[in-house]
Amino acid sequence: MVLAFRLTGISGTVAESRHEVLDAFNRITGKGGDIAAPVDAVPNVLILTEAAAALIPEEELEWQKKGQYPLIVEIPSLGGHLVGKKTLTDAIREAIGVQV
Repeated sequence: MVLAFRLTGISGTVAESRHEVLDAFNRITGKGGDIAAPVDAVPNVLILTEAAAALIPEEELEWQKKGQYPLIVEIPSLGGHLVGKKTLTDAIREAIGVQV
């Protein structure tokens, strides 16, 4: 996934364990990590695979409740959606009652 995004000019980090995901999340959001991102370098959108997001659910929810940037967007991994995970279309349909 990271390679595919890099081909379009979007940088990313490969993280496979909870520690790696949490460290990258904290670094990108400016919450800490090994090296905090400069304030002007904080992106507006943070794209996480569903598998990576599943490793840090509490931290992700806490960040989303604050309503700060970067906005977190979850995408399915190359293997598809995680079992039991709602798609964006399902969430919209549930929220507004309109099929898109």
